[in-house]
Amino acid sequence: MEKEVDKVNRFLSSGEGEVMEAMHTIMHLYRSRKYGALPIDAGGAGEISHMESKALGYFARRPGATQRDLVQHSGRDKAQVTRLVQGLRDKGLLEARQDEHDRRSTRLFLSPQGATVFADMHRHGQQLAARALADLSLEERGQLAGLLAKVEARLRAEQD
Repeated sequence: MEKEVDKVNRFLSSGEGEVMEAMHTIMHLYRSRKYGALPIDAGGAGEISHMESKALGYFARRPGATQRDLVQHSGRDKAQVTRLVQGLRDKGLLEARQDEHDRRSTRLFLSPQGATVFADMHRHGQQLAARALADLSLEERGQLAGLLAKVEARLRAEQD
């Protein structure tokens, strides 16, 4: 169901702003459906937020990374990452292990439950993306990806 604020904010801008607003709306819809419709209650994990899913993905791709690594990678505040990691550990999705070479350092890994949750989220996201793009031909998908890459490159260039 569309919220009243969504109707109010639609098409407030024109031209370039309208395109950027459309991209924002699409990502908001995608994320809300990706995280809102996925039953992740296995083992009492409860709901997973967008940031929690990003952190799970980080540790899935970098098993044994540290909390400090995540801070550097994400650019997030150390205290925010500490709360995020602790929440994932409390839900049983991350396991902490002492570094074999440096006992002062803690390495983080997905727990078996965390690996299952991450795999379910990934699969659900792929299925949702496939449904969202179902009306586009392969050529149109390629064009869209190319155009979005140009927009991203321009924004990154302006960042420097």
